[in-house]
Amino acid sequence: MNAKLLASLILVILVVAGASSAIYTVDQREKAIVFRFGEIVESNDEPGLHFKIPFIENVQKFDARIQTMDAAPERYLTIEKKNLVVDSFVKWRIRDVAKYYVTVSGLISSARARLAQRVNDSLREEFGTRTVQEVISGDRAKIMNIVQQATDEQAREIGVEVVDVRLKRVDWDPEISERVYKRMDAERSRVAKELRAQGAEEAEKIRADAERQREITLANAFREAEQVRGEGDATATAVYADAFGRDSEFYTLYRSLNAYKETFQTESDLLVIEPDSEFFKYFKKARPE
Repeated sequence: MNAKLLASLILVILVVAGASSAIYTVDQREKAIVFRFGEIVESNDEPGLHFKIPFIENVQKFDARIQTMDAAPERYLTIEKKNLVVDSFVKWRIRDVAKYYVTVSGLISSARARLAQRVNDSLREEFGTRTVQEVISGDRAKIMNIVQQATDEQAREIGVEVVDVRLKRVDWDPEISERVYKRMDAERSRVAKELRAQGAEEAEKIRADAERQREITLANAFREAEQVRGEGDATATAVYADAFGRDSEFYTLYRSLNAYKETFQTESDLLVIEPDSEFFKYFKKARPE
């Protein structure tokens, strides 16, 4: 009884193992290849449940999602023989899994190396027929479309599909960029010097005009002051003359008093003069009341 039970149990296990090894599933994000003694007998792209011969056939699955290959920056020559550094990336996925396995042994690294070389060749060809201006602005989108189509046609030989090619960055070669920067800096410095020179010239013109206006204003003011002073002196002279004509003795006294006032303004003022001088004429004639 125990022997029969053990045999039945072994049989059930063998049946279950055989059934499980005869069934495999393919995820919607995968592609699968069925091998029989190392030879491809079937490739399945459809997701779901599939069958194979147990213990004889085996299955290998591959990622069918879109992959990104970020290429290292490369230098390309334009038609003007100028170097540009281009940073690009490629979006790709497996199209024919059997061909993919045969051509690159199912290795992502091998597929990326093939794609990188073909993208590089296509970009070099497109850049070599265009100027820097066309590459940077005018034909950039056109270049990406042409490279994507050309690379996709070549990529089908290894069973993959190129979904998109993008140029992330297009720059001058660092050495050229440095020279361009220095040239731009020199040009800006030259323009700045010209502007400063023009400003200095205008400042000198304004300063000279202001100085001329100042001199004219001062000259006019001095002329008017001299005229006023001359008129005042003339009026004063006329007044003095009229006063002298009316009473010469009083006028002489008035002038002497002013002279005394101007001469002896403080107690420390000292005048060395002969006592009988004309200066003390009215001092001598003074009579106290």
